[in-house]
Amino acid sequence: MTIDWNAFTPYASLAGGLLIGMAAAMLVLLNGRIAGISGILGGLLRPAKGDIAWRLAFVFGLMASPLLYARFALLPSPRIDASWGALVLAGLLVGVGTRYGSGCTSGHGVCGLSRLSARSLAATVTFMAAGFATVFVIRHAWGG
Repeated sequence: MTIDWNAFTPYASLAGGLLIGMAAAMLVLLNGRIAGISGILGGLLRPAKGDIAWRLAFVFGLMASPLLYARFALLPSPRIDASWGALVLAGLLVGVGTRYGSGCTSGHGVCGLSRLSARSLAATVTFMAAGFATVFVIRHAWGG
């Protein structure tokens, strides 16, 4: 993946961050739930009675947001320099990691850190360190 710094849009990024923060705050204030995407999706796989509608609404909002954004502005086109096999393996490893870490980057990094959770700080530091190490090994040790 390559970032095109010439097309960097700080205002759109700021607006996106504000929307993520507002969505997380609204979910905890109105529903008493933490906005962790892995937990929300996991709850859809093993649904509990009365616990499905808000999860579906949240996922629908995640999927509909880029379509709504595209109505007003051009969507960026990311360039991904990885094979499908590498992407599938990476996705599986992230999924396993979020289950062992009891949450993902959104749950720990956005919501947990804003609540000053020590567990979320440890999880986020671990996520970041694992990401840095993975990129270093793939780019420099394997020459990818």
